[in-house]
Amino acid sequence: MESSPGYTVAFATLGCKLNFAESSAIASSFKEAGYRQVSANSPADIYVVNTCSVTEHSDKKCRNLIRKLHKLSPAALIGVTGCYAQLKPKEVLQIEGVAVIFGNAHKEEVFETLHRMLQERKPDRDRKPEEERENYKKLSLISPIEGIKSIFPAYSSGERTRSFLKVQDGCDYHCSYCTVPLARGGSRNIPISTLVSQAESIASSGIVEIVLTGVNTGDFGKSTGESFLELLKQLNRVGGITRYRISSIEPNLLTEEIVEWIASGTKFLPHFHIPIQSGCDAVLKRMRRRYTTDLFASRIEMIRDKMESPEQRFSRVFFGIDVIVGFPGESDEEFDQTYRFLEKIRPAFLHIFPYSRRAGTPAAAMPDQVPENVKRVRVARLKELSDRLNEEFCAANKGRTLPVLFESTRKGGMMLGYTDNYIKVERPYDPALIGRISQVTL
Repeated sequence: MESSPGYTVAFATLGCKLNFAESSAIASSFKEAGYRQVSANSPADIYVVNTCSVTEHSDKKCRNLIRKLHKLSPAALIGVTGCYAQLKPKEVLQIEGVAVIFGNAHKEEVFETLHRMLQERKPDRDRKPEEERENYKKLSLISPIEGIKSIFPAYSSGERTRSFLKVQDGCDYHCSYCTVPLARGGSRNIPISTLVSQAESIASSGIVEIVLTGVNTGDFGKSTGESFLELLKQLNRVGGITRYRISSIEPNLLTEEIVEWIASGTKFLPHFHIPIQSGCDAVLKRMRRRYTTDLFASRIEMIRDKMESPEQRFSRVFFGIDVIVGFPGESDEEFDQTYRFLEKIRPAFLHIFPYSRRAGTPAAAMPDQVPENVKRVRVARLKELSDRLNEEFCAANKGRTLPVLFESTRKGGMMLGYTDNYIKVERPYDPALIGRISQVTL
């Protein structure tokens, strides 16, 4: 394909770490063709917007962002992909400025399609930017997600400290509130051999930390017959990578065998992101989750038993836990059960989401939808709990010397880094520390 004659491209990515990995993979195709990547706050010839649709607020944020980009560069080609484009293609295509939408099965076509469209345009010096846009028709590349077998391989690059490596996509769980299976299809994964090669490429760029990402990461192996534990073991052998994190894993898939292996002296860090969504069994049942609070608590206890010494109890392993507030029918007592359960298991951080009614899900048709004002109060209560638990976790690590990987971001003369157990550390900016692991006394 003909290379770019000085074209510019910008990326705007919303949502999960998986989206960021995929955007980075798409960006590499533009870079190889000679495009210069600019900030999404700058004028560009092409904008690629990778969207999220986990809540109604996410959809609104995507729409506002697209309009902002169109206003910034009225003549630019705007390509939109991601879950919002997959779930509501007609709505997205009607947004002013959108030239083409790509469903989640068409991400590999983003570069070639937009590059071709840009080359086929016939600009007229006397034509205004908004008139120039009439030079091409809007394009929709959307396929039904049901039965999709392909998977778009991706990992993030350009960051000097860590990379997000996509290992899996899709989900077979069909929780009653979730549109992810509708947007991304069934569970499928990239072969271990390919992922090891990608990890080696990441290591060759000087990055030392990899975050494994996926929709249902622990379900790895559905399409290749391999196991998640075997993936971890193979990645652990890759030279140059010294730290791994697992971005999110379902509690029922975090087995004792996996935890025992991680705790045996591997590159995988004492940091787990585990969704619970509710600390009330009745709500979990309505959500169609695949575990009970007893199973969840036993997993947390098991990890602490294997990875924390008695003097480190409740302070060595960082648990980040997802919680949904205001699920249909959630009573005050059911919310209080969640609050008390979280207070009891003492995670280091809570990711709190007010329930958002999503078309096409069973929960959207459930009775007793919780009022927004009630959700706001409950979110605030959990936010206070999260702040307190995080302060206690950080305080318990005070005085300890832990390995910190410092990042390249400079803000106010300071730089940030994270310990192995995900405590944020700030120090005066020193470029020599970027991408290096330093021992720091907290």
